[in-house]
Amino acid sequence: MGNSNEKYSVQQYTVNNILNFIEADEIAIPEIQRPFVWKPLQVRNLIDSLYKGYPTGYLILWQNHKVKLKDGKEALGKKILIDGQQRVTAMLTSILGREIIDEDYKRRVFRIAFNPVTDNEDERFEVQNSSIKRSKVWVQDISEVFKSGFSELRFAREYLEKNPDVAEETIEKAISQLRSIRTRPMGVITLDANLDISEVTDIFVRVNSTGKRLEQSDFAMSKIATNERFGGNLLRKAIDYFCHLSVEPSFYSRLEQIDPEFMQSEYAAKFKWIKDDKDNLYNPGYDDMLRVAFMHRFGRGKLADLVSLLSGRDFETRTFVEEIAEESFSKLKYGVLDFMNEYHFKQFVLALKSAGFIMPKLINSMMTLDFAYTLYLQLHDGSVPKQEIKRYVQKWFVLSTLTSRYINSPESQFDRDLRSIANKGFISFLKGVEAAELADDFWDVRLVQLMETSAAASPYHNVYIAAQICGMDKSLLSSNIHVRDLLLEGDVHHIFPKEYLKMNGVNSQTQYNQIANYVYLDTSINIAIGKMAPSEYLKLALEQTRGAGPTIGTLQTEESFWISLDTNCIPRGIVEMPASDYSDFLHERRVLMARKIKVYYFSL
Repeated sequence: MGNSNEKYSVQQYTVNNILNFIEADEIAIPEIQRPFVWKPLQVRNLIDSLYKGYPTGYLILWQNHKVKLKDGKEALGKKILIDGQQRVTAMLTSILGREIIDEDYKRRVFRIAFNPVTDNEDERFEVQNSSIKRSKVWVQDISEVFKSGFSELRFAREYLEKNPDVAEETIEKAISQLRSIRTRPMGVITLDANLDISEVTDIFVRVNSTGKRLEQSDFAMSKIATNERFGGNLLRKAIDYFCHLSVEPSFYSRLEQIDPEFMQSEYAAKFKWIKDDKDNLYNPGYDDMLRVAFMHRFGRGKLADLVSLLSGRDFETRTFVEEIAEESFSKLKYGVLDFMNEYHFKQFVLALKSAGFIMPKLINSMMTLDFAYTLYLQLHDGSVPKQEIKRYVQKWFVLSTLTSRYINSPESQFDRDLRSIANKGFISFLKGVEAAELADDFWDVRLVQLMETSAAASPYHNVYIAAQICGMDKSLLSSNIHVRDLLLEGDVHHIFPKEYLKMNGVNSQTQYNQIANYVYLDTSINIAIGKMAPSEYLKLALEQTRGAGPTIGTLQTEESFWISLDTNCIPRGIVEMPASDYSDFLHERRVLMARKIKVYYFSL
């Protein structure tokens, strides 16, 4: 059955049909070489639902395009399973006994046991365990029942010999019903090859009961994984393994046992270094890696274009040609190799850290980070002096963070920026963006307004902290502790203490938690301050520098006291400010913070 626009067709297949299609490689499962994330209990529940005849949801297939081959003939590509991988993989391992890769990247079979004689229908199936293995009542592994040559009569005879108290008709009925799982119907929606990704995504969301959304990168990874002709299967593994290793470097020691074939590939040699890398500033997911590799090698920003190119799309003739697919796989391969290059990756991370972005919590957007790495790779084309590359990448990262350049519709902005850089050259492009978006009005008015927020993780606060780290600023009232040290081990505190403000009528969180009221303080100093008014504790700290009063901080001279206020962008007039001046203080400090960020940006 198809709909009137022929965007998709809906058919009923038996479980047996679907498994046979997969065995014959007519349906490709892109996730089959990736970790199976279902828990054993979920596999058990699926089999139980099939046994009882309950609905198990639709599978969604996407028909590949007809591709014109090099010899002039046309070939219709296999269908790709884009929704239902977990269910189908669960059936492959439990019904066919096929090995799959679990969450720990270990090969295993999920064995489901069957109790043919229980009176409780909800206890028919269990995940095989040591207790079940010792039982004569349980069928240890249902995959044995589905093997070719299985004889219900012989099985019943052998079972009854072990369990003489069981009635013959009971076991025969139960085994017959179990084997009927393979004839259970499953709905299959096949999407037309010519649907664009937005339509495919919309259909997916409407059909998928969990409300999960498919991303462009999911489609791209499906295309890659199911194309063995141009090395997509190995490329897919390279992307997946690298991303997993960036989070868990110790995983490398298991790769040789898990996938010895892959370990002989050129990819394995290229990312061997990551097993010793403990840095976590940039832990890319496969979508990040795909984006950077694609943007760098193709000069485009929309992953939907990558999906089309990997399919062989000729954008001018709107046909699909094998040579384009082959060339696209080759370009993507080298983009991935560039991404995982040890020198490039480490130097890029070093550029960010030397600009003050020393830990993940200072990074507001992975999209912004991805474009910065793309830019780093692009600038090695000789368009700027090699020694200047890091500086330009730092500037662009800060600029795009401050302006939230890649937050709304990032792919469209990626695309525009890549084309502009290609047409104008990066330096000319940068100067144009600075003139348009970082004029005096931005620093003096717009940025001051943007910092009127209570979000400590806002991009403006993070850039301010990066500026402090880059400038090696010491924390407030401290002679020897840097903001950098407190960021790693401490926490942010209030200049006008929260309890002090509450006692003076400022009860709104959005007011007392303003980022202009935040400062990194040494814990001992923060405890000494307690609920005191800033005018009170700062005067005590000032008196201490003159040899009087209790100890608050470690400053020894009056000059160092004023420098500490200036360094932390705190207006000097605060030493006389009552609670009623709090709003004025916030504005004055925002102005000082914005000036500091401006000086920092132009120093990069």
